Amino acid sequence: MEKLRGILLVALGAASYGVLATFVKVAHGEGYHTGEITFSQFFIGFVVLLIMGLFGKKQKEATPAGDKNPQLKMLLAGTSLGLTSTFYYLSVQYLPVSVCIILLMQTVWMGIILEWVLTRQAPEGRKIIAALIVIAGTLLATNIFDTRVAFNVRGLIFGLLSAMSYTVAMYSSNKVALHLPGVKRSMYLVLGGLIAIAIFWNVELIQHFNFSVIWKWGAFLALFGTILPPLLFTKGLPKTGIGLGSIVSSVEIPVSILFAHFILNESVLPIQWAGVALIIMAIAAMNLRFKIRAPDQ
Repeated sequence: MEKLRGILLVALGAASYGVLATFVKVAHGEGYHTGEITFSQFFIGFVVLLIMGLFGKKQKEATPAGDKNPQLKMLLAGTSLGLTSTFYYLSVQYLPVSVCIILLMQTVWMGIILEWVLTRQAPEGRKIIAALIVIAGTLLATNIFDTRVAFNVRGLIFGLLSAMSYTVAMYSSNKVALHLPGVKRSMYLVLGGLIAIAIFWNVELIQHFNFSVIWKWGAFLALFGTILPPLLFTKGLPKTGIGLGSIVSSVEIPVSILFAHFILNESVLPIQWAGVALIIMAIAAMNLRFKIRAPDQ
């Protein structure tokens, strides 16, 4: 029962992420700038998490010996989270949402390479196979073989940059300051992202900021992008474990594509759904361990 509850929480967290790109595209259509959209999302998210941290239930923090400045480490980790949203939302300006989410999911094989570089240990065979399947699924899911489809190069670059940033964010957030309470960790991550967004857009953010974006889109995107997901994952992942949690969180892909289809009228071909299925299968294969039982003697 607890595992089922954990699966539900992780699925809801992933689905929350899945709805973002569609509504960011709608906000772009209303004339809002990517910088003001991301800034308002992270600003409101930080304020809400700060209030939750100040007035919520206090938890004891047992800082491990040798772990200096965990808050600063979380801030630095959060910068990659802010860059992920920035690059992802920029890619949505130039490409269909159904393509952007697939580009973001390249973090699967990028994470394998990052782990290989940092640990200096070659990845297991099943991870290499999973990475190749993800790449094959990407080729199908983006419909790259259709010569009638023209891809915007800037959109592709921003999409891949979002995947690189997301890879760093996922790796660091699972390694840094794990002793801090979930709300406090999320608060520092979001604050780091907010600082990164402010630095990235700098003067342009000041010149083009329309305050109406805060109540029109900022609160909505903050709820589904910076408040609910980390809280749901913090509650759900301990019950599912990282392996099962990673598989369940891949629900973000079909949710994102379905929202884009029904709200933005983006067409998704059967071959693209086949590519999505391959990517989800690869994520499952990478995180599941199959045990072969010897026959009873």
